[in-house]
Amino acid sequence: MNAQKDHEKRFSFEFFPPKTDVGVEKLKKVREEFTKVNPHFFSVTYGAGGSTRDRTYETVLGTQKETGIETAPHLSCVGDTKEQLRDLINDYKEQGIKRIVTLRGDLPSGMGASLGELKYASDLVKFIRDETGDHFHLEVAAYPEMHPQAANMQADLDAFKVKVDAGASSAITQYFYNIDAYKYFIDSCEKMGIDIPIVVGIMPITNYENLVRFSATCGAEIPRWIKARLEGYGDDLDSLKKFGEEVVTGLCEEVLALGAPGLHFYTLNQLEPSLSIWKNLNL
Repeated sequence: MNAQKDHEKRFSFEFFPPKTDVGVEKLKKVREEFTKVNPHFFSVTYGAGGSTRDRTYETVLGTQKETGIETAPHLSCVGDTKEQLRDLINDYKEQGIKRIVTLRGDLPSGMGASLGELKYASDLVKFIRDETGDHFHLEVAAYPEMHPQAANMQADLDAFKVKVDAGASSAITQYFYNIDAYKYFIDSCEKMGIDIPIVVGIMPITNYENLVRFSATCGAEIPRWIKARLEGYGDDLDSLKKFGEEVVTGLCEEVLALGAPGLHFYTLNQLEPSLSIWKNLNL
């Protein structure tokens, strides 16, 4: 796993675009605190089929302007025409955005098989490269435990390699709690000649029901011993959060020791869970 060790370490935090004025004010305070730890960048998610396009756009530009920290929009290609994507990409370029998290995206309910002109994240990566050359640093997603819709692990690795070959600059993993899956994934990538930085996505544990629901959707396994502990806490949220913090801090320490080139925190617009782990790591 030496290839990953050669990359410069970087740390980042992800937000979602708020729906309400209260949410907007909360996010301003949260990102202000995260700015103090001087992250490499922030990112802002994009709803299924571009359903939060305008809010994502406003949140990205507002965050970069107000914090001075590079901010990356998530961009998915599902449901959009090339013309719509071209306009948005060029707009981001004109506004001084230099990094994009490129994804296939999920179809919103009711869209059926209406995928749009670009069907895969690799198509979007190639499209952005063809349109804007090397202007953007393009992030792609990686799945140590396999994308939930992949036929098998090798097919998923092959799809990842296609994204890399199309021009991806680096990758962010889906969150995981199984360190062996990560080790095997990195080893497999190296055997395939994939040498872009693969940063580890980190999901703090603060709510058992939400974690189970997220994990079922994205294909992340919650190891049995973690699940048993979390179930055992019942309504004792303080103990659950304390245990979650210890588990995820330990995971971060392990992947960094293995040579992971950085961490990307899925904050869910919450300050304390991610910041506490950050402080535990003495970064």
